[in-house]
Amino acid sequence: MPVQFQSPEWFLLFPAFLLAGWFWKRLNLLSPLRLILALIAAFTLSDPSIRRQEDALDLYVLLDRSDSTEDLVDNFLPEWKRLIESSKPSRSDELHWYNYAAEMAELGADGTVFTGSRKLTRTNLALQNIAAMASDKKPSRILLFTDGFSTEPLQESLAQLETRGIPLDIRLVREETQKDIRIARIDMPDRIQMGEPFLISINLRGSYDTDVPLTLKRNGTEITTTKVLVKDFNGKVEFTDRIVQPGSYQYSVDISPPGDTHEGNNRASRWIEITGGPRVLLATRYPDDPVEKVLRSLHFSVDTVTDLSTLQVGKLSGTRAVIFHNIPAHEVPTPFLDALPFYVEEQGGGFLMIGGQRSFGSGGYFQTSIDPILPVSMELKSEHRKLSVALAIVMDRSGSMGVSVAGGKTKMDLANQGAASAIELLGQQDNVAVFAVDSSPETVVPMTKIEQKHKALTNRVRKIQVGGGGIYVYEGLKAGWDALKKTKSGTKHLILFTDLADTEEPAAYKKLLKEMTDDGASVSVIGMGTKADPDAKLCEEIAKLGKGRIFYSDKPMDIPKIFAQETVTIARSAFVEEPTVATATGRWGEISPQAITWLPQVGGYNLSYAREDSTVALVSKDEYLAPLVATCRRGLGRSAAISFPLAGDHSEATRNWTNYGDFVQTTVRWLMGLDLPPGLAIKHQAQGSRLDVDLLYDSEAWADTFSASPPKIRILQTNAETPTAFDVPWRRISPGKFNISRECDEGSVICGSVQVGQYALPFGPISLGSNIEWSFDPDRLAELRIGSRQTGGRELANLADAWLRPTYVHESSLRLPLCIALLVLLIIEALITRTEWKLPSFSLASRTPKAPKLAKTKAPAKSPPPSRPLTPIDSEPPASAPPAQPDIESQERRSRFQKAKDRK
Repeated sequence: MPVQFQSPEWFLLFPAFLLAGWFWKRLNLLSPLRLILALIAAFTLSDPSIRRQEDALDLYVLLDRSDSTEDLVDNFLPEWKRLIESSKPSRSDELHWYNYAAEMAELGADGTVFTGSRKLTRTNLALQNIAAMASDKKPSRILLFTDGFSTEPLQESLAQLETRGIPLDIRLVREETQKDIRIARIDMPDRIQMGEPFLISINLRGSYDTDVPLTLKRNGTEITTTKVLVKDFNGKVEFTDRIVQPGSYQYSVDISPPGDTHEGNNRASRWIEITGGPRVLLATRYPDDPVEKVLRSLHFSVDTVTDLSTLQVGKLSGTRAVIFHNIPAHEVPTPFLDALPFYVEEQGGGFLMIGGQRSFGSGGYFQTSIDPILPVSMELKSEHRKLSVALAIVMDRSGSMGVSVAGGKTKMDLANQGAASAIELLGQQDNVAVFAVDSSPETVVPMTKIEQKHKALTNRVRKIQVGGGGIYVYEGLKAGWDALKKTKSGTKHLILFTDLADTEEPAAYKKLLKEMTDDGASVSVIGMGTKADPDAKLCEEIAKLGKGRIFYSDKPMDIPKIFAQETVTIARSAFVEEPTVATATGRWGEISPQAITWLPQVGGYNLSYAREDSTVALVSKDEYLAPLVATCRRGLGRSAAISFPLAGDHSEATRNWTNYGDFVQTTVRWLMGLDLPPGLAIKHQAQGSRLDVDLLYDSEAWADTFSASPPKIRILQTNAETPTAFDVPWRRISPGKFNISRECDEGSVICGSVQVGQYALPFGPISLGSNIEWSFDPDRLAELRIGSRQTGGRELANLADAWLRPTYVHESSLRLPLCIALLVLLIIEALITRTEWKLPSFSLASRTPKAPKLAKTKAPAKSPPPSRPLTPIDSEPPASAPPAQPDIESQERRSRFQKAKDRK
């Protein structure tokens, strides 16, 4: 165990110490104790350490539990454990087992089955965690069981392992000869100009030769179908396309290889952004919308959508303002609605809602995603209601409603909560009845006037339990209608909540619905499921014949919100159909410096209430004083509400208004916000499930601004769950460049915004890693093999070799024990110096030897001769002794001691 010194130059202090002791003898530096102290101090300052070989080994075993390994790990794990544990060479060796996929967990810590997400193979993350956990005081080794196809690059973790001296051994769990054909890559530009042709290149890889059927779609619409020949492990097909409308478009590819063993890698998708300058997205129910004509005449770029089912998040790309012109909420796709708040608040977009009988509260927008960004509140106050409402709620209580969802609740619990929310929104003058239906209806609440019974009625509804079988829809509708037709309320409405996969026995439902609508009643359906479910068509026809609405939701947590929206639409919203005088408030100047001559009256309007932070430019001159034109700022964006119609019914007076065009274009220009200043640009790239974004800027123009207020980046991640928005910290790479790198959920769609003061640079949508777990990229396997060799690892065939000890020398610093010894000696030296303590001396000549014992004669006892006591240093010598020589040094110490004693 050789000793090494990190700073041997400190030993030069010892000769200097000896020299000082020789010159200044009165300091007594050459006393043995002080010499030892000086020597230990020099050793301590030189930082000595001992290098020794460590025999114990930590073996970390990583088990790939991702979807692509399927059940291979579970099948072979018992045998692997037996082989590794039986070959353990020493008791001092330690074995650690970990599962990993999209996350990492100790084997057995989450139960007998891995419960984490299996959608990704995050080998880089797992190796980084092991590198962080491995001890610095003993050697470590990693044994990785995997199929070799990581879904993320491995450079960072392999560099860490190589630096730490931790070898990585690999054991592949799947043979590479299995039959599989996959979509390796879709090559296309991320962004091009409007009308510019571009190339789509699709690369296939496979382990056998065959013709593969391929289908290419754009935004879900099939473009072409063809066959691709895969030969010598590769196949390739190319297409050209040209898009004349700006926005983002999703291209998806599906293949159906014969004899394929893995279907998970047979589909892939990618987005492309078509740029064409700032534009307005107009979603309208009018084929010949006058708003569109006005904007186009003033050279606005307008993207008009009348088929609301085609509204996708990609249409927000490059859009500066979105207009909803009298369209109902239930016809707008939920992902598009959910993306609008982020678009306005974070990406700096503008949003305008225009009035009509299918807009605002009457259109079902209460408690939707866009409710908070509007400048007006849509819920009608009780004192402004004119007609009472009779509401019948028919609820599915079939066996499928017992399925558990998030939060430990069942679908039935959420449906009960939704019905209770509907009752709470009704007024005291309203009536309600609730029925729970499986094969027959059960009256939970008979038709009852609300009055002060909200709490009692909601408590009864929350106790509805799951029954059995499916829902007999005709029986439920008939029970609800029997209760409704006995009331005298001005509005009669029935809400049918049902499972779209389990709606049975419609019987003579058409005849029943005709009877209901003839008597002024209406029927809406809240369907648990999607349009693809087997009974979706039946429920859609029920809503259509019942002159109501249909809501689809495959997210049980949305059920209470949908109940509330439908109830507000029926009971707490109003469209005033009578012409109403309008009066200006004088606050139009906050929108435009140019004055405007307002129209004298409007033909009708949606009754709403201005929020506290809104600016109202025009109000109705009636008992409500309702806002007719209101605006507000939301985050970096802007929002506006025009409560009267600009087209269709009740809009004739408005369309004849001489300032109609000026009013529309001024409002839209204000919504479009500020133009982006020069010197800023962003670049983004998706690699697997990792998103990389670069902010490029003119360092001379923006350096001072960024020093005072650094830029921010905000990201919206949309997947099967609720969309989530979050901030990501920047890394400054160099002058003029910021960068972020973020792992996101596999298969998610990302929208983002780089925020610089009051400006926003939006980007997205971007698809991250669609089916990346099944990509089986051979480059990843090659990277793993090369990295294993670089760290000193092997590709193991015999698991008994897993315990091979790497060359590992452990350095132990000696500073701590030397410091302790130095402290102890310092205390002893100080004690001697302060107390003048010395070891006592003994004189052998002063001792009298004992008298020898007589063998037979017992002598009388005699007292032993007195022995002379030990003589202290400062005592007088005996008279018989010769006079002692004076000790000058002792006298000086006694003198100093006496003076110190006198001072005390």
